[in-house]
Amino acid sequence: MQTELISLSKAFTENLFRIPDYQRGYSWGEKQLKEFWTDIEQLGDGENHYTGVLTLEDVPNRVYDRWDDDRWIITSKSFRPYFVVDGQQRLTTAIILVMAILERLKEGHTLNYDTADEVRKRFIYLSKDGGISRSYIFGYEKDNPSYEYLKVNIFGEESEKHSTIESTIYTNNLEFAKKFFWSKTEKYTHQQLERVYTKVTQNLLFNVFTISEGIDVHVTFETMNNRGKALSHLELLKNRLIYLSTKLTDADNYDRGSLRSAINESWKTAYHYLGKGRSSFPDDFYLEIQALCYFSGKLPQAVVERKLINHRRYGEEGGDYLLEEVFTARRIQADSGDRLTSRDIKSYAMDMKKTIEVFYKVSHPGESSMSGEEKVWLERIRRLEFYDASALLVVAYKQRHSASSRIALLEQVEAMLFFRGIDPHFFAGKSIHPKRLAVELASKKKTISDIIDIIASACDDFRGSGELLSGLRQIGKVRNYYSWSSTRYFLFEYEQFLLSQTKSGRSKLDWDEFSLEDWDTDYVTLEHVYPQKASVPEWKEDFNVHSVGQRNSLKNSIGNLTPLSRRRNSALGNKSFRFKKGADGNKTGYAYGCYSEIEISQEERWTPLSILNRGLRLMDFMEVRWKLKLGSPTDKAKLLGIDFLLKVKM
Repeated sequence: MQTELISLSKAFTENLFRIPDYQRGYSWGEKQLKEFWTDIEQLGDGENHYTGVLTLEDVPNRVYDRWDDDRWIITSKSFRPYFVVDGQQRLTTAIILVMAILERLKEGHTLNYDTADEVRKRFIYLSKDGGISRSYIFGYEKDNPSYEYLKVNIFGEESEKHSTIESTIYTNNLEFAKKFFWSKTEKYTHQQLERVYTKVTQNLLFNVFTISEGIDVHVTFETMNNRGKALSHLELLKNRLIYLSTKLTDADNYDRGSLRSAINESWKTAYHYLGKGRSSFPDDFYLEIQALCYFSGKLPQAVVERKLINHRRYGEEGGDYLLEEVFTARRIQADSGDRLTSRDIKSYAMDMKKTIEVFYKVSHPGESSMSGEEKVWLERIRRLEFYDASALLVVAYKQRHSASSRIALLEQVEAMLFFRGIDPHFFAGKSIHPKRLAVELASKKKTISDIIDIIASACDDFRGSGELLSGLRQIGKVRNYYSWSSTRYFLFEYEQFLLSQTKSGRSKLDWDEFSLEDWDTDYVTLEHVYPQKASVPEWKEDFNVHSVGQRNSLKNSIGNLTPLSRRRNSALGNKSFRFKKGADGNKTGYAYGCYSEIEISQEERWTPLSILNRGLRLMDFMEVRWKLKLGSPTDKAKLLGIDFLLKVKM
């Protein structure tokens, strides 16, 4: 450990930094970037800030001998190559900020009397042939997807590849950081840019710790990275498998390079799909699904239940189980009954790659080659509750069942998930949960036909049960439809029904926009037609004949709720119905919106009876769509929670 604190500038003096393959990529988000920027902003001129420890590992000759682009700078210029074990996030962030400053620098200006080219030579790259070839001073190993992205999108260099640069969750984070610092320095004068440059290169101070040969770098990686932003189990597991690959004995008869390559390729695929995905599930969600699929049938049912199903959050106990009981150094030396072999490690890694690919396919059906009907059902499940159903869907698609069987399964799963939104306890009481069904299918204790029949039978029981009607009455009378978890899904399905009745076939409502309510803004995508703050005289005239409680029931009844094709300021929702329809110069009114809005805009006035009539239409749609029997209009009015209007109607 160096006792002297050194600046970024000194750290980059005759040193070459690479992120090794067992490291995660760049994972800092807005929170960490804001903290980093605040530290710099609050740092006074001439003051220093302790940034932390840089833990480095010497790169052996046999490794850097393969670095064709960098070998010259090591042998001819005596640059010392290091792997960054800890401190990657801070180093990457600092270099991205330096690049943002360079891009803001006007032609002819200098930074601390260094030209832009001189700054690049210190922190970004050196060249041995007048700029034709480059050796990057900080970066990733070349087979890492982030290598090319950092070089092209962050450093602004040309790519030598003809294919599209891969996008992963880590390259997305790199892009976000670049935009973050670009926006922060947008209005900076040259003097301000130079001050920030001085702070980041001279006043951020590090301790540097170099790992000796006697210390295991993979163990150090896990220990060091327990600080700062915690590693996910998915990231820790990659490091663990590489570590175990170095501990296998010669008697195991394996190719270490091939095994390590298989691990790297599998995680490269995982992070590729993580970066592409539109869902915001954390890393360990993928790990949880894969572990559940992989170990079902290989472990006793009790272990699967305890370790892989019953846990408190994504991947928590499942991830701990993999790291603490399955992939451990202890099992390398165990007897033949419990011994962990290279075949076990490679099999798991290869299955990780396959599972991630299938997961992406079922969670992004629009990008697959599946039939249109399959895509429709998968999209419906994604909108409802994809988390719970994902393991079952992944198992079904990994097993390559027929398209007809898959569609039959998807239809039943969608019905079950929708019904659970009405009464969450009915299916639990029958011990029917998608994860447990996934285990039974993966372990081949049940066929896909068995699973379809089990779910279909439970759904039919629910259709004929008292729980269906009591659940809807509970929503109408107590919970209200505005707070119902399935309201957006139900209204979106009704919108799709209205779309099917048109000749144009042009969709006017985007689910991703409709489902995303940004609580930090004053914009809404789901609106009360009769507003929550009904201060306009016309609302009082039609609605104040009812009690406060009855008016609240009307506001939150399903017939009074409409999706908006375009996000609108919530204040607009308090206007008159005439304005909302699209009159008085409001070109964003219902008449210009989605099909649900257009249907509402046909009303001359919006009264309590309008809410009742639309609610009854929606109940009729629910009956047909999910094959229910909800009774007479009077019965449905009770389910809506506004049956007090029946006396008025009569």
